[in-house]
Amino acid sequence: MPSINRWIGVAAALGIISALVPVVQGANVAGIDLTDPLGKLEKRVRKSDQPDLKGLDLIRLKMRPQRVTTPLSGGRLAELTLDPELQRSAKAVMKRYRIPEAGAVLMDIKTGKLLVYASHVSGGEQIDVNVRAEAPAASVFKIITSSALVEIGGLSASTEQCYHGGRSRIGANELKDNPARDKWCASLAMALGRSINVVFARLAQKNLTPEDLSMMGGAFGMGAPIPFAVKTEASKIDIPEDPLEFARTAAGFWNTSLSPLQGALIAATVANQGVTLRPRIVEKIFKGREEIWTTPEEPQILRRAIKADTAREVTKMMIQTVASGSGFKTFHDRKRNAFLPGMQVAGKTGTLTRHKANRHYTWFVGFAPANKPEVAVAALVVNTPIWRIKGPTLAREVLRAYFAKQGRRGVSRP
Repeated sequence: MPSINRWIGVAAALGIISALVPVVQGANVAGIDLTDPLGKLEKRVRKSDQPDLKGLDLIRLKMRPQRVTTPLSGGRLAELTLDPELQRSAKAVMKRYRIPEAGAVLMDIKTGKLLVYASHVSGGEQIDVNVRAEAPAASVFKIITSSALVEIGGLSASTEQCYHGGRSRIGANELKDNPARDKWCASLAMALGRSINVVFARLAQKNLTPEDLSMMGGAFGMGAPIPFAVKTEASKIDIPEDPLEFARTAAGFWNTSLSPLQGALIAATVANQGVTLRPRIVEKIFKGREEIWTTPEEPQILRRAIKADTAREVTKMMIQTVASGSGFKTFHDRKRNAFLPGMQVAGKTGTLTRHKANRHYTWFVGFAPANKPEVAVAALVVNTPIWRIKGPTLAREVLRAYFAKQGRRGVSRP
């Protein structure tokens, strides 16, 4: 069946336009008052005077004790926003567990600055995994569907849907309400936390159209390259018109892809009450010993993706992932003690396998603390049939390193 390709074009166009003209809604976010006149916001976004970053290579970084640098063309040097201690920690985890391929991004949600930007490929050509959108979005796409169900469908985290089947696959008969067979019921929050596919499939079919879902994906920046220091691959969003395939896609079955950088932006957008900030990785540029450019202090707003009320409802759902859902075991030890004690983590896991290629994709995107967010994280691990850790474990270790460095009580270093 044909897909909603024209909506992908619209979403991409909106993403580019909104990068220049932010939508003014909501209250203070990340230190910027979004109730300011549009003219002020346009000036703040456009005054970024982006420097010449020709030659920037984010794969080959030079780790110094107090900073991370990489050369630019013309004999210049870029000092990055990355925290050298956290960057080393993330890379050490990737090497320790001999991960075939992985990407991890940690973003300060108040400034858009990246604190971790770790990419790893065992053998073969070294690529920047963090800007590559080859991996299926899998159940991470449920964040997009959840946002649409709340903002467009008028649902909430407490909306309930009864169901049968649909744990790993979704058949047409499982999408029909059947009181005799629908023996289980779940709230939308529980369905996100436990990744109950059929609940998302049914609610999407009842409350959304393919156009709705395509536009919501576009609002989060899917279908368009991310404004960033290096070239990024546009994440895929190809929503089918066929009712069954539409429902499956809404639940995270194929037809969408994601890069780790995009995953971090999605989580940061929810954490920032629905506002998307431009990710920043270059702090300063030097020519010899002379500092010739420094990044503006104010964060750069790209757009408002969702309403603040929508973001709060989606946060409630994402909290369930670690509190009682698919991320619980990863974020707790065998005695059920949290690796990040006294802190709620909002997140979403995702898993899909391309069997013919022997590539097993596992995701975690989220932010912490959930009630007062500091950082957003995205971690992708691509395994072969023999594997040692998955994406949620990598994300957990990145968060542990950050909060241990912050002196958070009870948090140990990975």
